[in-house]
Amino acid sequence: MKDNFQIIMVVVFIAAAILGVLVFSGAIPLGGGGSTTAGVGPVVLWGTIPDETMATLLEEYNTVDKNYTVQYIKKSAETFDQDLLEALAAGSGPDMFFLPDDLAYHYANKIFKISLESYPIATFKNNFAGAGEVFLLSDGLLAFPITIDPLVLYYNRSILDANNIVFPPKDWDEFIALVPKLTSKDANNKIIKSGAALGHFANVLHAKDILSTLFMQLGDKIVAEKGGSFISVLDENENLEPALVFYTGFADPLKSIYSWNRSFPNSRDFFSTERLAFYFGFASEFPVLVNKNPNQNFQVAPVPQLRGAAFKLTSANVTGIAISSFSKNLNTALIAASEMTAGEFARKFATALGVAPARRDLLVQVPNDPFSPTFYSSALFAKSWLDPSPKDTDNIFRTIVEGVLSSNLTADNAIKDASAKLGLLLIR
Repeated sequence: MKDNFQIIMVVVFIAAAILGVLVFSGAIPLGGGGSTTAGVGPVVLWGTIPDETMATLLEEYNTVDKNYTVQYIKKSAETFDQDLLEALAAGSGPDMFFLPDDLAYHYANKIFKISLESYPIATFKNNFAGAGEVFLLSDGLLAFPITIDPLVLYYNRSILDANNIVFPPKDWDEFIALVPKLTSKDANNKIIKSGAALGHFANVLHAKDILSTLFMQLGDKIVAEKGGSFISVLDENENLEPALVFYTGFADPLKSIYSWNRSFPNSRDFFSTERLAFYFGFASEFPVLVNKNPNQNFQVAPVPQLRGAAFKLTSANVTGIAISSFSKNLNTALIAASEMTAGEFARKFATALGVAPARRDLLVQVPNDPFSPTFYSSALFAKSWLDPSPKDTDNIFRTIVEGVLSSNLTADNAIKDASAKLGLLLIR
């Protein structure tokens, strides 16, 4: 009896291995919301999501009739990158891991890329919103997108009401018209209440994301793939210089839109004191804002757009499920990642995190609350870019802002300098 059981198990695992080869080679296509093959055995998933969140979701997911299970191991957000690198180097890493878009470039050579023959580009674009394309390369798919956390505009309703402003601004022209009305100054030109926290870098949370939004709204991809390599395209759009001047103008005391300076705390904290009308933040920050000031009367709107633009765009943080090249159970990991990002798990996962799902068919299932409609609609027109090193690119964007503010750099030279430095980071 024991011998028969061992023979059966050997046959099952050989069959799974053969199916895995067929899937990865493209002989068996994916992309229809699940896989045509069956996974076998356990697979391990790493991430920084709290255990209590994942435990409930995976308990339900693993009880569905299937031949495999997903085991989750939580890692510290501060040490996740180092822990994962060390584990992969030792050959003891997870089969799958939650991959933030700003680590995708960093892990590209450690990820098992899904072939575009097995998951065609057309299928990918039909299944996922545009922001998920940050994981889509010319030679394969780095991860299955699962959530999109879009940049949005939080606004203090009480401040707008007190100034007879009925609606938040839809475009940047409306925005710059409102900021002076919402910014209060004393006799010494000291700002008491601010219309907008823009212009500086150090005390403007998400300054890089706000600038990236402006650049991408102007049609610049920031990083592009060319001939199998990645290059900076920051210096290929002459309209980026005016965008940088526009951004830094909010920190210029000589301009009418002057509303922010170095003396303020970070923009989110200042917004929670009810002395800031507009705060640019991510959908996932909603619980933080509520906890900071439960009595604050605020709402959310899409990020302002270019007037007359043919399309809408905002930045986003995108998370996917990537498969480790060192997985001992590649076929099952592939199936699990595909299934988890396609159905109820993905919907409930996004809801638990307060963000939007990456699947288009899930974006139509909007939760019934005042904020989710903006989060979900913004996710549809959100974009991201392949950041080679978040810490280094933070410094690059900081330099262009501070260089212009200090008059050490013209906007033109600042953009060219940033593009050159970004290009160096993209050289593997």
